[in-house]
Amino acid sequence: MEVIAQLRGLRMSPRKVRLVANLVRRLDVAVAETQLKFTNKAAAKPLLKLLQSAVANAEHNFKLERGNLWISHLTVDGGPTLKRWRSRAFGRAAPIRKRTAYVVIKLSDAVKPAAKTKKAYVPRAKSARPAVRKAQTSDTRPSTEA
Repeated sequence: MEVIAQLRGLRMSPRKVRLVANLVRRLDVAVAETQLKFTNKAAAKPLLKLLQSAVANAEHNFKLERGNLWISHLTVDGGPTLKRWRSRAFGRAAPIRKRTAYVVIKLSDAVKPAAKTKKAYVPRAKSARPAVRKAQTSDTRPSTEA
């Protein structure tokens, strides 16, 4: 079963929130909480609060055990942008975009799929054919014989 929690209108740039979200994606809840508590980024606090809210929803509403939960899905999307103006030299104005983020987290109690492993590098066997060389033509380089 999946439990969904949303954080809408977080007054932080989605790009900065994704840096923290990538740290905890596909982790167990206990490990993710520890990671967020000790991450020195401003986005860690709202993500930790959202994670704790999703865990509370799972325990209270769906009677799921905390130890079986892991983060199966975590997205950070852009929300509406507040547009402001900053005065510049010679009477001009420069735009300021105050970005917001939407964060969606899904917790699952299903068995976590095994991580994909990379295949070991195996060099290809060399070809049995000899390399073909182009014949040099005499008109490409002038001779220096005198």
